[in-house]
Amino acid sequence: MLIAGFPAGAWGTNCYLVAPAAGEECVIIDPGHQAAQGVEDAVKKHRLKPVAVVLTHGHIDHVASVVPVCGAHDVPAWIHPEDRFMMSDPEKALGISIGQQLMGELTVGEPDDVKELTDGAALELAGMEFSVAHAPGHTKGSVTFRMPEQADIPPVFFSGDLLFAGSIGRTDLPGGDHAEILQSLARVCLPLEDSTVVLSGHGPQTTIGRERATNPFLREVAAGLGDGFSAAPRRGM
Repeated sequence: MLIAGFPAGAWGTNCYLVAPAAGEECVIIDPGHQAAQGVEDAVKKHRLKPVAVVLTHGHIDHVASVVPVCGAHDVPAWIHPEDRFMMSDPEKALGISIGQQLMGELTVGEPDDVKELTDGAALELAGMEFSVAHAPGHTKGSVTFRMPEQADIPPVFFSGDLLFAGSIGRTDLPGGDHAEILQSLARVCLPLEDSTVVLSGHGPQTTIGRERATNPFLREVAAGLGDGFSAAPRRGM
């Protein structure tokens, strides 16, 4: 399996291209702010053919390049219905102005083909399977994507802004809910195998085992201690 990832734009949002191997079809995950050129560079370098864009949630730092990327390759974008409005109205999703200069750089709106994600869905894309889990808390429509273990490759978990190395997503923007994100951590993350590789929306990769042992939020949830770490630093828009 090939996973090509790079941080993009003002928020350093991780965009991933996933394919069975170089020279084959691929899926693009979270093409955010200023990610379009990075996508094209990775497509050219690895001789890939995009077949879909899938989105962990609707914040502008994860979806800002959806229109140009989908348009360039004539592919659909998949997003949870509760976050779909954010593609056309990013300021409503943030509850603050993101700045006239930044807005001038963005192509706001939906691509021509939008498909909606559902909890528990199994997406068959580019010859690969992505298991979808609805994981609200950072936003109402946040989702994660999990790929099963393959031969000598451990399971891979695209966590979006649910889980980071050492932290979790912020919950102080519209649609955020701290209690809800803890519930999502318990339901979606805790059952995963320790060997599962976590590729998140921001920051370095990690594993579920490492986070189970060191992440204060995941440790809190595993111990059933409530929200004692609610004031700890968090990442993401």
